Amino acid sequence: MHVDKYEQVWIRISIFVLVVFTLAVLTATVSAGIQVPGVEGRVDPNLITTPGASPWAAPSVRELAPGKYEAYVLAQIWRFDPGEIRIPAGSEITFYVTSKDVQHGLKIMDTNINMMILPGQVSKLKTTFNNPGTYDVVCHEYCGIGHHTMYGQIIVEATADTTTTE
Repeated sequence: MHVDKYEQVWIRISIFVLVVFTLAVLTATVSAGIQVPGVEGRVDPNLITTPGASPWAAPSVRELAPGKYEAYVLAQIWRFDPGEIRIPAGSEITFYVTSKDVQHGLKIMDTNINMMILPGQVSKLKTTFNNPGTYDVVCHEYCGIGHHTMYGQIIVEATADTTTTE
């Protein structure tokens, strides 16, 4: 098969550009610690709030060890439960998020955290909040007439070895 020399040049340039972009994404991912929210498991959305059936029956933040937390967050029309999460600065927190009713989104402002929340699917994401402050949590997927009221906060409290940065 004969390929014109100009076509060969453009094919090689295209392959080179794809390789460079792939390496750039991989380098940025490794050096910045970027992760994609993963599917941790499935739960029955009809039984999710049944006491004793799941950790989302009483959504909360649990301290596993000093500086390590896990948050079970339930998205439902039109709120996040718990609506406020408090952790010390420098803490690592793992979010386990699911929905009880419709598709929602979870965006933590001033961070790169952005998750899709589907009924019955448990999404997991681990992050560290180093800077003290208040981080607003909003739903970024239209979930009905009260969507604009779906709001929460993560309050990262300053500790003795951290200072507030503006």
